[in-house]
Amino acid sequence: MVVLGSVTGAPGVTTTALALAAVWPPEADGGVRPVMVEADPSGGDLMIRFGLPSSPSLLDVAAAAGQPYPGSLLGAVSELPFGVRAVVAVPGRGPCREAVRLLAGEAGRRVLLGDGHDLGTVLLDVGRLGEDVEPLLQAADQVVLVTRGGAEPLTHVSACGLDVDACAGRLALAVVGPCPYPADEIANTLGIRCVVFLPWDAKGVAAMNNPKQSALRIAGFRPSPLMTAARMLARQLTGPQESTTGTSATDGGRVTERHAVQLAGGSRTGLVQVPGAEESGS
Repeated sequence: MVVLGSVTGAPGVTTTALALAAVWPPEADGGVRPVMVEADPSGGDLMIRFGLPSSPSLLDVAAAAGQPYPGSLLGAVSELPFGVRAVVAVPGRGPCREAVRLLAGEAGRRVLLGDGHDLGTVLLDVGRLGEDVEPLLQAADQVVLVTRGGAEPLTHVSACGLDVDACAGRLALAVVGPCPYPADEIANTLGIRCVVFLPWDAKGVAAMNNPKQSALRIAGFRPSPLMTAARMLARQLTGPQESTTGTSATDGGRVTERHAVQLAGGSRTGLVQVPGAEESGS
């Protein structure tokens, strides 16, 4: 189970989760496609975005979690136009918050994780992190924090109170859009070993959100910048856990390498912009 969330604002958690699901390495789970689950206590977006019926949804999974034989998560899956399997949530905070609370309990986590013989990965989009999803963070095999690249959103990540040491080896930071700071400096300042840059790719996002049946260009000649970067993140999540900073930034649609700026003093120092870069707004 991979939990994706943010500490403030709306930096693109759902888009990141969908992109990961689209490019998830087939060899990681024996060819089983992942399932993306909208588990945001504030409510879902995909049902309206793709014109899906109100059932099956996250509410059905939560209702079944307390039953003696809750069945498989796959019973609530919808097939999105670009080939991603998703459990969508209804709009509205009230019903979704209660559904997430039930899923965060022991019975709900069993449904999400499946039985011991089940194969596959669940990509859990929990939106903004809060008390409702803390049990899911603890149960996750990997946690991906999604943030924008300016000083303010990165400071919010630093101040969010997430126990980085408790998440050691299973925490990654996905920085969306322009960022004036090198990956190594972000990693040293925040204490997060894996920092990956995702581009602001309007065309790629538009293709992914098209309600008409379409195939995303995720391989071959000139895949979209978003899919290229998402594939790198997926490989980091499914491969051996090691420091991955400074190897997968994007700039202007082109995959580049960021270089660290050496600072005096301890490792948890302030961020210093890459020479020639301008800080992006939040």
